[in-house]
Amino acid sequence: MIIIAGKLWVDAADRDSYLVGCSKAVEQARAAEGCLDFALSADLVDPERINVYERWETDEALARFRGTGPDPEQAARIREAEVRKYRISGVEAP
Repeated sequence: MIIIAGKLWVDAADRDSYLVGCSKAVEQARAAEGCLDFALSADLVDPERINVYERWETDEALARFRGTGPDPEQAARIREAEVRKYRISGVEAP
C-alpha cells in the first residue's frame, strides 16, 4: 500500500478557492482504479495550509492517476509543499 501525505501552503485569501478548484481531481482520484482514499482539506489552525492524504493499492495505480500532476495554473498557486510517499507493509486496527 502507498500513502501520500503532507501539506501545501497557498495564500490564505486563496485557500478556499484553491480547494474548490481541486474538487474535480478529488472525485476523479476516488473513482480511479486502485485508489483507496484521497482527501485535500483546509488546516484548522494555519489559514495558509492544505493537508494532503492519499492511499493507493500500488505504485502503478498511483502513476496511472497522477499523470503529469497539477496544471500549471494550479501549481503556480502553491507557495510551498512538503509531501512524501510512504510504503506500508501492514495494516491493523488501532
